[in-house]
Amino acid sequence: MRRPFFRTFYRRLSDSQPFFDTQTSRESLKQCKLKFLRNCSEADVCTISEVANLKRDIYDVAIIGAGASGATLARELTRRGTSVVLIEAGGKPETLGRFNAAMKWYDRSPVLSLPLRSKEGVIIWRVFVDGGGTLVSCANGVRSLEKELSEYGVSLDAEFLEVEQELGISPFDEDFLSEGSKRIRAAAEKIGIRMERMPKFIHARKCVRCGLCTYGCTYGAKWSSLEYLKEAVGNGAEIINKSRAGRIVIENGTARGVTCTGPDGILEIRADRVVVAAGGIGTPVILQQSGIQSAGKRLFLDLFVTTYGVTDGYTLADGPPMTLVNRDYHADRGFILSPYINRARLARLVECGFRGFPPDERSLVGIMTKIRDDEIGEVHPDGSVSKAVTDSDREKLSEGIALSKQIVRTMGVKEKDIFISRVQGAHPGGTAAIGEVVDNNLETEAKNLYVCDASVLPRAPGLPPILTLVALAKRLGKHLSR
Repeated sequence: MRRPFFRTFYRRLSDSQPFFDTQTSRESLKQCKLKFLRNCSEADVCTISEVANLKRDIYDVAIIGAGASGATLARELTRRGTSVVLIEAGGKPETLGRFNAAMKWYDRSPVLSLPLRSKEGVIIWRVFVDGGGTLVSCANGVRSLEKELSEYGVSLDAEFLEVEQELGISPFDEDFLSEGSKRIRAAAEKIGIRMERMPKFIHARKCVRCGLCTYGCTYGAKWSSLEYLKEAVGNGAEIINKSRAGRIVIENGTARGVTCTGPDGILEIRADRVVVAAGGIGTPVILQQSGIQSAGKRLFLDLFVTTYGVTDGYTLADGPPMTLVNRDYHADRGFILSPYINRARLARLVECGFRGFPPDERSLVGIMTKIRDDEIGEVHPDGSVSKAVTDSDREKLSEGIALSKQIVRTMGVKEKDIFISRVQGAHPGGTAAIGEVVDNNLETEAKNLYVCDASVLPRAPGLPPILTLVALAKRLGKHLSR
């Protein structure tokens, strides 16, 4: 039960601080409220819309997370006149197109600034920023888990078409392929491996082939969910940045709001419905703290490695990453191959050790092996992650590495100039899966509490998931608007 604000406020302040004084301005009253919030315990959480500059005491929908799913859902709902507030752990992206700026968005250790790792040592790339993973994505727009979702009664045919049209998704323009990509395709074809152009949400007319897609596009060529977020705000949505959601307020089995901690202290935001879209690692922690203990299991990461080769002067860096893809092994063997390099030396130092640091990006090629990994990981209530690489995972990775090495050797790269990255993951999901934690309308056991992000995916896609996540958010938007 929430305490009455004025009673608690009066008790918290010293007797020498009168609550109402004819000389007390509106601004000083606000500062008093801030003082109260910063000193209250979680049990004393209050609803104070004025402190966070919110316009309402209660919203139709509160969305936790402003990434691909959260931003899309906010846009769909506000288009239909629904009042929406978004709670985002990260801030607004101040600078795009720069490695150092982009690294600030990632979940990193506080001392060494290294990316998150599972207890077993798998590198996990995740960001906290408006736009989420779409900001740092390679702009791959492929349908994933279409069949698997339909088996749970989730048909996305209309939503897929809608997203593909809105984002202008099409195979990447042949004229914009980098020299390295063309040579990889030619070498792959020599040994019977087909490379087709990757479907992308990149406007070719705006693309300058800078190759900096994963640092945020400065030219507006690559779509990110910042575009949807901007539209949602224009429609009246409100955003609370740099605030971490805690527990969902559940009363008599029904979600009534969410608590969050941010610059203004601890807030409780009231809403008729709550949607958790905090990602495959963030979402299960919030659900567990809210009493839904079935969340957090079956974690997948879409594990990947990159096979690098040092060339005599051609590169992948003069164009967007992952412009080609081989999906011939995906259905039966569970992996794809796609040209990719980490341009920044520091990023390669993290993923490859000292072997990855010296090569100049202007003479570097690489082929990513991305797999559909076993869903055996777990996200614990404290946010730590357990995720090992299974024997089955290693078999898939090894097969992809072997093919990648064949391609790179066919290009003329010497054996001594080939090196392999560590195992990594960038698509955490499965931790609130459909059929286990949510139903086919993405609702949990608590009424009016929904999940909409990669957490709900029933299995690892082994493919870029953004198109599917945006489609799911559109479908949920329609459901909540009925």
